Amino acid sequence: MRRIKFKAPLTAAVALLSTAMPASAQEADSKVTLTGGVTLVSDYRFRGISQTDRRFALQGSFTAAHSSGFYGSIWDSSIDDYVYGGADQELDLIAGYRRTFGGTTVDAGLLYYYYPGSGGISSEFFEPFVSVAHTLGPATAKLTANYVPKQRALSIGAGNEDNLYLAGDLFAAIPGTPIGLNAHLGHSFGPSYLTIGDEYTDWSLGGSVAWKNLSVGLSYVDTDGDFITPSRRNASKAGLVASVGVSF
Repeated sequence: MRRIKFKAPLTAAVALLSTAMPASAQEADSKVTLTGGVTLVSDYRFRGISQTDRRFALQGSFTAAHSSGFYGSIWDSSIDDYVYGGADQELDLIAGYRRTFGGTTVDAGLLYYYYPGSGGISSEFFEPFVSVAHTLGPATAKLTANYVPKQRALSIGAGNEDNLYLAGDLFAAIPGTPIGLNAHLGHSFGPSYLTIGDEYTDWSLGGSVAWKNLSVGLSYVDTDGDFITPSRRNASKAGLVASVGVSF
Protein backbone atom coordinates (compact mmCIF):
# COMPACT_ATOMS: atom_id res chain seq x y z
CA MET A 1 0.00 0.00 0.00
CA ARG A 2 1.31 3.45 -0.85
CA ARG A 3 1.75 5.40 2.35
CA ILE A 4 -0.37 8.51 2.65
CA LYS A 5 -0.63 11.01 5.44
CA PHE A 6 -4.01 11.50 7.09
CA LYS A 7 -5.15 13.84 9.73
CA ALA A 8 -7.32 13.17 12.82
CA PRO A 9 -7.75 14.47 16.47
CA LEU A 10 -9.94 13.42 19.56
CA THR A 11 -9.12 11.32 22.63
CA ALA A 12 -6.69 13.70 24.32
CA ALA A 13 -8.80 16.73 23.45
CA VAL A 14 -11.89 15.18 25.05
CA ALA A 15 -9.85 14.50 28.17
CA LEU A 16 -8.72 18.12 28.26
CA LEU A 17 -12.26 19.36 27.77
CA SER A 18 -13.45 17.29 30.72
CA THR A 19 -10.90 19.05 32.97
CA ALA A 20 -11.15 22.51 31.41
CA MET A 21 -10.99 25.57 33.65
CA PRO A 22 -14.44 26.64 34.92
CA ALA A 23 -15.98 29.90 33.75
CA SER A 24 -15.22 31.65 37.03
CA ALA A 25 -11.52 30.93 36.54
CA GLN A 26 -11.66 32.31 33.01
CA GLU A 27 -13.26 35.52 34.26
CA ALA A 28 -10.40 35.94 36.73
CA ASP A 29 -8.12 36.70 33.79
CA SER A 30 -10.14 38.49 31.11
CA LYS A 31 -7.12 38.51 28.78
CA VAL A 32 -7.37 34.75 28.23
CA THR A 33 -10.31 33.04 26.53
CA LEU A 34 -10.84 29.28 26.75
CA THR A 35 -12.97 27.47 24.17
CA GLY A 36 -13.49 23.87 23.10
CA GLY A 37 -15.85 21.39 21.54
CA VAL A 38 -16.66 17.81 20.64
CA THR A 39 -17.86 16.70 17.19
CA LEU A 40 -19.11 13.42 15.73
CA VAL A 41 -18.52 13.10 11.97
CA SER A 42 -19.70 10.39 9.59
CA ASP A 43 -16.26 10.39 7.90
CA TYR A 44 -13.04 12.16 8.85
CA ARG A 45 -11.65 13.76 5.67
CA PHE A 46 -8.20 15.33 5.65
CA ARG A 47 -7.74 17.39 2.50
CA GLY A 48 -10.39 15.29 0.83
CA ILE A 49 -9.09 11.85 1.87
CA SER A 50 -10.82 9.68 4.47
CA GLN A 51 -8.78 8.95 7.58
CA THR A 52 -11.39 6.53 8.91
CA ASP A 53 -12.04 4.23 5.92
CA ARG A 54 -15.26 6.20 5.26
CA ARG A 55 -16.56 5.49 8.76
CA PHE A 56 -17.48 7.60 11.80
CA ALA A 57 -14.96 9.54 13.89
CA LEU A 58 -15.14 11.39 17.20
CA GLN A 59 -13.15 14.60 17.44
CA GLY A 60 -12.40 17.15 20.13
CA SER A 61 -10.64 20.48 20.49
CA PHE A 62 -9.47 22.91 23.15
CA THR A 63 -8.04 26.42 22.63
CA ALA A 64 -6.54 29.04 24.93
CA ALA A 65 -6.33 32.47 23.27
CA HIS A 66 -4.74 35.61 24.69
CA SER A 67 -6.02 39.10 23.89
CA SER A 68 -2.60 39.90 22.38
CA GLY A 69 -3.37 37.49 19.52
CA PHE A 70 -1.28 34.50 20.62
CA TYR A 71 -3.08 31.18 21.05
CA GLY A 72 -2.50 27.48 21.58
CA SER A 73 -4.78 24.62 20.55
CA ILE A 74 -5.04 20.87 20.76
CA TRP A 75 -7.15 18.87 18.30
CA ASP A 76 -7.70 15.12 18.44
CA SER A 77 -9.54 12.52 16.37
CA SER A 78 -10.00 8.81 15.99
CA ILE A 79 -8.51 7.39 12.76
CA ASP A 80 -8.20 4.05 11.00
CA ASP A 81 -5.02 2.02 11.56
CA TYR A 82 -3.93 2.24 7.89
CA VAL A 83 -3.21 5.94 8.29
CA TYR A 84 0.07 5.68 10.20
CA GLY A 85 1.69 2.46 11.42
CA GLY A 86 -1.38 1.06 13.17
CA ALA A 87 -2.17 4.21 15.18
CA ASP A 88 -5.86 4.72 15.98
CA GLN A 89 -5.59 8.38 17.00
CA GLU A 90 -4.23 11.64 15.60
CA LEU A 91 -3.21 14.45 17.90
CA ASP A 92 -2.48 17.95 16.59
CA LEU A 93 -0.79 20.62 18.70
CA ILE A 94 -1.03 24.18 17.35
CA ALA A 95 0.66 27.42 18.36
CA GLY A 96 -0.10 30.62 16.48
CA TYR A 97 -0.74 34.33 16.32
CA ARG A 98 -3.93 35.87 14.94
CA ARG A 99 -4.59 39.57 14.33
CA THR A 100 -7.49 41.44 12.74
CA PHE A 101 -7.07 44.71 10.84
CA GLY A 102 -10.45 46.11 9.90
CA GLY A 103 -12.18 43.29 8.05
CA THR A 104 -8.96 41.35 7.39
CA THR A 105 -7.59 38.65 9.70
CA VAL A 106 -4.04 37.28 9.43
CA ASP A 107 -3.27 33.96 11.15
CA ALA A 108 0.16 32.29 11.23
CA GLY A 109 1.60 29.47 13.29
CA LEU A 110 2.97 25.97 13.57
CA LEU A 111 1.17 22.62 13.53
CA TYR A 112 2.64 19.49 15.12
CA TYR A 113 1.09 16.18 14.00
CA TYR A 114 1.49 13.22 16.36
CA TYR A 115 0.15 9.66 16.03
CA PRO A 116 0.22 7.77 19.36
CA GLY A 117 0.81 4.04 18.96
CA SER A 118 2.28 4.29 15.47
CA GLY A 119 4.56 1.29 16.02
CA GLY A 120 7.81 3.17 16.54
CA ILE A 121 8.00 4.50 12.97
CA SER A 122 8.80 8.14 12.27
CA SER A 123 5.28 9.59 12.13
CA GLU A 124 5.35 13.02 13.77
CA PHE A 125 6.13 16.17 11.80
CA PHE A 126 5.85 19.97 11.88
CA GLU A 127 3.85 22.11 9.43
CA PRO A 128 4.07 25.93 9.42
CA PHE A 129 0.96 27.71 8.08
CA VAL A 130 -0.32 31.16 7.22
CA SER A 131 -3.80 32.35 6.22
CA VAL A 132 -5.42 35.65 5.26
CA ALA A 133 -9.19 36.08 5.56
CA HIS A 134 -11.35 39.05 4.65
CA THR A 135 -14.93 39.59 5.77
CA LEU A 136 -17.39 41.70 3.83
CA GLY A 137 -20.93 41.71 5.18
CA PRO A 138 -22.10 38.13 5.77
CA ALA A 139 -19.33 36.59 3.62
CA THR A 140 -15.72 35.70 4.38
CA ALA A 141 -13.04 34.64 1.88
CA LYS A 142 -9.89 32.92 3.10
CA LEU A 143 -6.58 31.88 1.50
CA THR A 144 -4.27 29.41 3.27
CA ALA A 145 -0.79 28.02 2.68
CA ASN A 146 0.62 25.04 4.63
CA TYR A 147 4.21 23.97 4.02
CA VAL A 148 6.00 20.95 5.48
CA PRO A 149 9.80 21.19 5.17
CA LYS A 150 11.66 17.99 4.34
CA GLN A 151 11.13 15.51 7.18
CA ARG A 152 11.46 11.74 7.58
CA ALA A 153 7.75 11.28 8.28
CA LEU A 154 6.89 12.43 4.75
CA SER A 155 9.27 10.02 3.02
CA ILE A 156 7.84 7.60 0.46
CA GLY A 157 11.12 5.76 -0.06
CA ALA A 158 13.20 8.30 -1.96
CA GLY A 159 14.71 10.24 0.93
CA ASN A 160 13.04 13.03 2.88
CA GLU A 161 10.26 14.88 1.05
CA ASP A 162 8.47 18.17 1.60
CA ASN A 163 4.87 19.17 0.88
CA LEU A 164 2.96 22.33 -0.03
CA TYR A 165 -0.80 22.70 0.35
CA LEU A 166 -2.65 25.77 -0.99
CA ALA A 167 -6.35 26.31 -0.34
CA GLY A 168 -9.15 28.80 -0.75
CA ASP A 169 -12.36 28.87 1.31
CA LEU A 170 -15.55 30.87 1.10
CA PHE A 171 -18.02 31.17 3.98
CA ALA A 172 -21.39 32.93 3.95
CA ALA A 173 -24.12 33.32 6.54
CA ILE A 174 -27.70 33.70 5.40
CA PRO A 175 -28.91 36.88 7.18
CA GLY A 176 -31.69 36.35 9.67
CA THR A 177 -31.18 32.59 9.81
CA PRO A 178 -28.89 30.14 11.66
CA ILE A 179 -27.72 28.74 8.31
CA GLY A 180 -24.18 29.01 6.98
CA LEU A 181 -22.76 27.93 3.62
CA ASN A 182 -19.17 27.03 2.74
CA ALA A 183 -17.03 26.10 -0.27
CA HIS A 184 -13.44 24.82 -0.37
CA LEU A 185 -10.79 24.21 -3.04
CA GLY A 186 -7.30 22.92 -2.26
CA HIS A 187 -4.27 21.48 -4.03
CA SER A 188 -1.52 19.36 -2.50
CA PHE A 189 1.88 19.36 -4.23
CA GLY A 190 4.15 16.32 -3.93
CA PRO A 191 5.24 13.69 -4.10
CA SER A 192 5.24 12.95 -0.37
CA TYR A 193 3.35 10.96 2.26
CA LEU A 194 0.64 13.64 2.09
CA THR A 195 -0.24 13.21 -1.58
CA ILE A 196 -1.79 10.70 -3.95
CA GLY A 197 0.96 10.17 -6.49
CA ASP A 198 2.68 13.44 -7.41
CA GLU A 199 -0.16 15.80 -6.44
CA TYR A 200 -3.94 16.09 -6.30
CA THR A 201 -6.84 18.52 -5.86
CA ASP A 202 -9.68 18.37 -3.35
CA TRP A 203 -12.89 20.37 -3.07
CA SER A 204 -16.09 20.51 -1.05
CA LEU A 205 -19.45 22.27 -0.79
CA GLY A 206 -21.55 22.29 2.36
CA GLY A 207 -23.79 23.98 4.85
CA SER A 208 -24.49 24.06 8.56
CA VAL A 209 -27.20 25.04 11.03
CA ALA A 210 -26.39 26.41 14.48
CA TRP A 211 -28.58 26.56 17.57
CA LYS A 212 -27.05 27.93 20.78
CA ASN A 213 -23.89 25.83 21.27
CA LEU A 214 -25.00 23.02 18.94
CA SER A 215 -24.30 22.74 15.20
CA VAL A 216 -25.24 20.27 12.48
CA GLY A 217 -23.49 20.17 9.11
CA LEU A 218 -23.50 18.36 5.78
CA SER A 219 -20.84 18.57 3.06
CA TYR A 220 -20.09 17.02 -0.31
CA VAL A 221 -16.36 16.17 -0.55
CA ASP A 222 -14.37 14.94 -3.55
CA THR A 223 -10.85 14.73 -5.05
CA ASP A 224 -9.34 13.99 -8.47
CA GLY A 225 -7.24 11.09 -7.14
CA ASP A 226 -7.66 7.51 -5.95
CA PHE A 227 -6.45 5.94 -2.71
CA ILE A 228 -7.58 2.36 -2.04
CA THR A 229 -7.53 1.25 1.61
CA PRO A 230 -6.76 -2.33 2.81
CA SER A 231 -10.52 -2.96 2.96
CA ARG A 232 -10.69 -2.08 -0.78
CA ARG A 233 -12.58 1.17 -0.20
CA ASN A 234 -11.63 4.29 -2.14
CA ALA A 235 -10.74 6.81 0.59
CA SER A 236 -10.62 9.70 -1.88
CA LYS A 237 -13.95 9.00 -3.61
CA ALA A 238 -16.74 11.58 -3.55
CA GLY A 239 -19.09 11.36 -0.58
CA LEU A 240 -21.33 13.16 1.84
CA VAL A 241 -19.98 13.97 5.30
CA ALA A 242 -22.41 14.73 8.11
CA SER A 243 -21.46 16.21 11.47
CA VAL A 244 -23.00 17.17 14.79
CA GLY A 245 -21.06 19.15 17.36
CA VAL A 246 -21.26 20.98 20.65
CA SER A 247 -19.04 23.90 21.66
CA PHE A 248 -18.06 25.12 25.11
